Amino acid sequence: MNIERIKGIIIEQIKGIHDFSKLELSSDWFQKTPSPDLGDLAFQCFPIAKQMQKNPQEIAKKIENYLSSNKIDYVEKVKAVGPYLNFFLNANEVIEAFISGITYEQSKEPKKIMIEYSSPNTNKPQHLGHVRNNLLGMSISQILEHQGNKTIKVNLLNDRGLGVSKVIYAYLYLAKEKEPNKKPDHFVGDLYLLFNKEVKKRPELEQEAQRILKRWEENDEEVISSWKKIRDFVIEGYKETYKKLGCLFDKEYFESEIYKEGKEIVMEGLKKDIFKEKDGAVIAPLEKYGLPEKVLIKSNGTALYITQDIALAKKKFEDFEIDYSIYVVASEQELYFKQLFKIIELLNIASSDKLYHLAYGMILLEGGKMKSREGNIVDADSIIEELERLALSEVEQRYPNLSEEEKKERTEKIAISALKFYILKVDPTRDILFKPKESISFQGETGPYLQYTYARIKSIVRKSGMNSKDIIKNIDLKCFENDECIEEKAIALLALEFPSIIEKAAESLKPSLLCRYLLDFAQLINSYYHDKRVIGEDKEVMKARLALLLASSEIIKKGLWLLGIPVLEEM
Repeated sequence: MNIERIKGIIIEQIKGIHDFSKLELSSDWFQKTPSPDLGDLAFQCFPIAKQMQKNPQEIAKKIENYLSSNKIDYVEKVKAVGPYLNFFLNANEVIEAFISGITYEQSKEPKKIMIEYSSPNTNKPQHLGHVRNNLLGMSISQILEHQGNKTIKVNLLNDRGLGVSKVIYAYLYLAKEKEPNKKPDHFVGDLYLLFNKEVKKRPELEQEAQRILKRWEENDEEVISSWKKIRDFVIEGYKETYKKLGCLFDKEYFESEIYKEGKEIVMEGLKKDIFKEKDGAVIAPLEKYGLPEKVLIKSNGTALYITQDIALAKKKFEDFEIDYSIYVVASEQELYFKQLFKIIELLNIASSDKLYHLAYGMILLEGGKMKSREGNIVDADSIIEELERLALSEVEQRYPNLSEEEKKERTEKIAISALKFYILKVDPTRDILFKPKESISFQGETGPYLQYTYARIKSIVRKSGMNSKDIIKNIDLKCFENDECIEEKAIALLALEFPSIIEKAAESLKPSLLCRYLLDFAQLINSYYHDKRVIGEDKEVMKARLALLLASSEIIKKGLWLLGIPVLEEM
């Protein structure tokens, strides 16, 4: 059961009224009441009144009179308040519906959706901005799959271009070390920094990097050999970072393998007069679509990022026959994607309504914006290591007698929880000020707080001495009636909203909605086991309360799983 099904039951009852049987009624007309004293669900009658051209207050009263004389599952009482119908749900029936099992609705029209995320340049390690990209891409994939869609997770490795050429130049002509003496992607990142340091002294090196790019496109043996080694270094390092973050890909594309096809598509577009030549370059004239022109191939014949993005779009729809393509890329690239999508549409590769740019804001540090060119960045590996250090300190302080293996497991799971939740809880469009110490806290709006809530429930169950399977058998919910079960009902009602929250997160591509829900739910649970004596002399009450907590732990566990966050049985 879930709250949408309960709304559906009520709507069917309303349609039982003779005059209302052919009306279009929607569950969207329900809303929460401002206080439990006013009921649990309020149904607005304005849309019905509009269809029938009658007074909404009269409509509400008519529905109240009809429903009050009919038994409705899950409904204890209905009351008309002006143009609204307030429904008071039956506490025991709602609690039983929750404990018996939440049901999840899947998409009525499941789609094959490609999520392209991460897509780093292979000239340095991934930084905190990439972390946000990776976590958004992976969690959105999980959420969309949960709703019945088929997702294809894709990573485009930008392994060519000017940035990579600078690294090749540094490797060939500036660096003394030719093999990594540290994590291999960090070794390559040092080469990039070395070039940018040297170019300040010798500006002519910018032209040398351009020559390297030209030599690469001409398949120069020395450049290609160095490029392959450098790319292998980076990919080896990335694999370790992806593993820590829990990122998976169904397919990896390489810019080096598709950029030529992109150039061919562009030149074909030039022949068809879709594109134009300007000062020796090939451009897409987009002014009549309210966009600035876009260079597709430079005057020296070299390709740009957009050249390969055009080719990749074509391959995506041909290789996988997808319905929809989501690009997870920072909001700084909004104009770029407007131009790209219009070009893809002009080339008849795909219509723009099948393309979506999931833009996200920057991650800021207390010291300011990250700058990769100057080396003033926090790379992904360093932030994970810092969080693991902070988590280990917490674990050792709280549980000094744990084995080293147990400390390691808890430390890693708490650290990754802190990182993921702190980032995902923020609306993707907003910037984030990342505070490591705050993210690792066991209290407040953090991942470790949710892990602690789950572990606390499991601890209570263990202390009861009862088996989880036995707890949920033959529960007597009438034992709650003496104290009106206000808290239990509140927990059950919020739990029954869980499937709707997942659906909204899938539709909006915002894991932050799920994060907010989990925090609200965990706060209710924490208040409950602090205020109520779960383990007591009355065995039936104890069993019923344990069953409620067990069902609640499954909500937290599934919610965290959708965010890519592991739970801990003990904490």
